[in-house]
Amino acid sequence: MPRPTAGLFFSRQDASIIPSMTIQPRRSQPNSIIPDGAPLTFNFAMALPGRASSRHTERAYFRWVDHYLVSIGGVKPTEGPMRLERMSALPIPLLQECLSAAQLRAWLGMLGREGHGKQGIGQARAAIVTLASLLSEAGWLDDYTSAAMSNVRPPKAEEGQRPGRWLSPEQLRMLMMAARQIATSENQMLRNTVVATILCTMALRREELASARWGDLSTQNDRVVLRVHGKGRKTANIDVPRPVLQALDQWRRVVAPGEPRPPESSPLVRRIWKGGRISRQGLTPDGIWLIIGEAAAFADLGHVAPHDLRRSVAGALQQAGVPIEKISRLLRHTNVAVTERYLGRLPQRNEGAVLMSDVLGLEGDDDLFNFE
Repeated sequence: MPRPTAGLFFSRQDASIIPSMTIQPRRSQPNSIIPDGAPLTFNFAMALPGRASSRHTERAYFRWVDHYLVSIGGVKPTEGPMRLERMSALPIPLLQECLSAAQLRAWLGMLGREGHGKQGIGQARAAIVTLASLLSEAGWLDDYTSAAMSNVRPPKAEEGQRPGRWLSPEQLRMLMMAARQIATSENQMLRNTVVATILCTMALRREELASARWGDLSTQNDRVVLRVHGKGRKTANIDVPRPVLQALDQWRRVVAPGEPRPPESSPLVRRIWKGGRISRQGLTPDGIWLIIGEAAAFADLGHVAPHDLRRSVAGALQQAGVPIEKISRLLRHTNVAVTERYLGRLPQRNEGAVLMSDVLGLEGDDDLFNFE
């Protein structure tokens, strides 16, 4: 077999591939550079950046591929660093066994039955089709299978995103307080305060908060702003409210004691080890999900996801009479029309029945339904 070009990467125990030239690796070739008995794996994490539009899309694709392999291949689910490790060494025999048009169609149907919305199912399909396409380009999957999978259409599902929660301002305050109360150490309490306060005021996505660095904080025109790295490789500066600044200042003192601020490249929010020791590793989007979920359960708010806080901020600002242009700028939407559609999905008051009851004089007539 010819020596691989720069587009072909092998690690000590894998044959992770970035598609480049028309190279057709085959396990049966006697002169293969892959050691006999070594597990044959594909580095999806290295191959994907050329296809995904942003780091947020990459993480979403990793999540869907992991979900697919759990559902179809029977492997155990992963998250955080373990998921990234799996995406860097996907077993090729497992992929060849699991990737087919029939199995993709069945999996998408299962997502539909689970209540996933049209947008989520479309992204799930794109993740698996992209994986199959990369494998086909690298020679590990036949072109017919890849083409057949790309022709699989997603099942019918409800338009837009899966319905979420819209919390009232009082419920947002309860959640922020609960995030402090669930902490098992002082450091965790300070970290959780930063996470909850930022999400409940600045409307960041959990992926955006997880990717934030101390160097993203700066002063512009006497205002402290946070540079947010959003979807599609877009960036925007958001004014930081005073409560967030206070929470960040207390968190800074334990992250970098005796220093003006932590290194600019270090994560804004970090993992906390058992016992309260602060890790150098940043908090993952899944970690942020767990904090919000546990805080919501503690506050008896039911299931609340981080994105519910983003839509709750938008809804609260709308109800407070804030101009839609300012809401759109905070959410970093492409234009106001996108924000109008976003706000249109939020549950609106439908008081017609209550008004009719008042017209009939039933609202204040307790005797009418007193059957004693």
